[in-house]
Order: sequence, then C-alpha cells, then structure tokens
Amino acid sequence: MGEISAALSNVLNNENGHVVGGPRKSCWYEEEIDNDLRWCFALNSILHTGATQYQDIQLLDTKPFGKALVIDGKLQSAEIDEFIYHECLVHPPLLHHSNPRSIFIMGGGEGSTARELLRHKTVDKVVMCDIDEEVVEFCKSYLEVNKEAFSDPRLDLIINDARAELERREEHYDIIVGDLADPIEGGPCYQLYTKSFYEFIVKPRLNQGGIFVTQAGPAGIFSHTEVFSCIFNTLKQVFKYVVPYSAHIPSYADTWGWVMASDTPFVVSVDELDQRIKQRINGENRYLDGKTFTSASTLSKAVRNSLNNETHVYSEGNARFIYGHGRHNQA
Repeated sequence: MGEISAALSNVLNNENGHVVGGPRKSCWYEEEIDNDLRWCFALNSILHTGATQYQDIQLLDTKPFGKALVIDGKLQSAEIDEFIYHECLVHPPLLHHSNPRSIFIMGGGEGSTARELLRHKTVDKVVMCDIDEEVVEFCKSYLEVNKEAFSDPRLDLIINDARAELERREEHYDIIVGDLADPIEGGPCYQLYTKSFYEFIVKPRLNQGGIFVTQAGPAGIFSHTEVFSCIFNTLKQVFKYVVPYSAHIPSYADTWGWVMASDTPFVVSVDELDQRIKQRINGENRYLDGKTFTSASTLSKAVRNSLNNETHVYSEGNARFIYGHGRHNQA
C-alpha cells in the first residue's frame, strides 16, 4: 500500500525548514508496487489526507509530477502526465465511432475524463457516475484544470454505484467509459470488471455501433498478467471486436493498458483518425494522434502472445487483483 510511510516520515521538514531525523531535505511519498518493489518521489507538501466512506484519499504536491491524487495507496493521476492516460482512454473510442453523442462514464470522479469527452464537438450529453461524493467534491475544489468541465451544461453528475445506475436507466449510449479504480482486493469496484457485468449491464446499454472502453491496469512486460490480459480475454467473451492498447505513464512507473470493445469492427485508418481529430476535437491533443494510436495498439510480441494464450475470465468468484488492498480489506 502506498503511504507517507513511518520509515520516511522522520525526514519531514519541521516548521523552520530544517530536516528532522536525517540528512534528506525533502519528505517522500512511497508506493509499494510489489513485495520487492517500491517507488518513491519527493514532495513539496501534503495538501490533504483523509478517508471517505469508501476509500483513503491523499492529495500530494510532488516535485517531479506536480499535484498527485492518491486513492487507496495507488497514485491515480498526476498533474504533469495525466493527459496521457485520459487522452488514451477517451479519444480512441470516440474517434472510432461515426457520431458519438451520448456518453456514460463509470467513475471518473476527478473530472479529467469528462474534460476530454467534452472537447468533442459531437457530444451532446455526458453522464458521469461516481460512487464517492467526497472524492468528486474534493477534486472539484482542488483540481483547477477540470473546473470548466464540471460546470459544462452537457455534464450530468450522478453520485451512485455505476452498476446500479446503469441497471435503473432506460437510456442507451454511444460510448460507455470505465474510468474505475484498479481492481484491488477490498476496493469498491472490482465487480465492474466481470464478464457478467459486461454482458448483462454494459452491453445492453450501448446503442447499435456503440463502443465500450475501460482502463485495464498495468500493461508492462512483466505486469500485464496481473489484470490486463484477463480483462482483455473477458471482453472477448462478450464483444466481437476487442482492441487492447497501452502507453507508458511516467508517474505510474509502468506501461498502462486500456481495452475497447464493440460488435462493430474498428476500421478507421491513421489518416482518417487524424482528420477526425481536426474536425471533431476542440484544441490540440498533447499525446494522441493517428500514428500514436497505431503504435499504442501494436503490443510487443511477449504481451501479444500472453493475451492470445490467456484463458482466465474475470468473475466475482474468480477475480484477479493488482498488488495492494482497499480500506475494506485491511488487516
């Protein structure tokens, strides 16, 4: 679990700016990525630390990555490079759709996914459904970059469990986006990565030609077997066409994965992707264009082989988790 650890807390600066208990001149954030692997970076300050009904939450002002949002010990988003994650999550499915007008976001409480969606000129309505009102309000207050998105009249913000909300709604959507926390044991949303959820809740709420996309956890050469490969294989059981893709995100200390799925084939060329970007999106993308997506969806030989040979199907009783645990599974 990532934390401002006890071992590092004795290097916090005191009120006079002097170092307490050691030679380091900064306090440090430490995230435990695996039993034998930890990731540290220096902090300017701790802006907030607390707990909601569902999750532990921290907002850190980091030296290498700017403001960083940490939930249940996992860095969710950092100011310097969150554009990589959110452009990869949002723009591929919308650009592959002929005319995306209605979108449903599962999660997305920080507002960055909504921000990227609302850059698309075709979009009429975005429903953002996050279970944790305190996280949403916290991000509204602290993350200046998303203030415009939160006040956009096309955004309908709902506080509820995404599964329950999709079940109760009669509307259908062109795009459904899974911007959920990682599937960790004891976390609030690992059930939203299951075959039954995709088959009986998500797919029936898509319009004809609709596309589902989800963040799918670490996708590095060693880490992709944690959940990325089985999320891909699970979606293959439900949709005819499934495209996995990945990108390196510096603040995550790994390559990250996404998977998009549809019953309509993904056939848009590089040139057409670039043309749609120019025609449809307000402002310039910083990361994603046609060639970048082609590169992102061309996985390494090792990862391709792994995905092709994956047999695990994600279910409530047979789940896989990334390393870590949520508040409701702590010893």
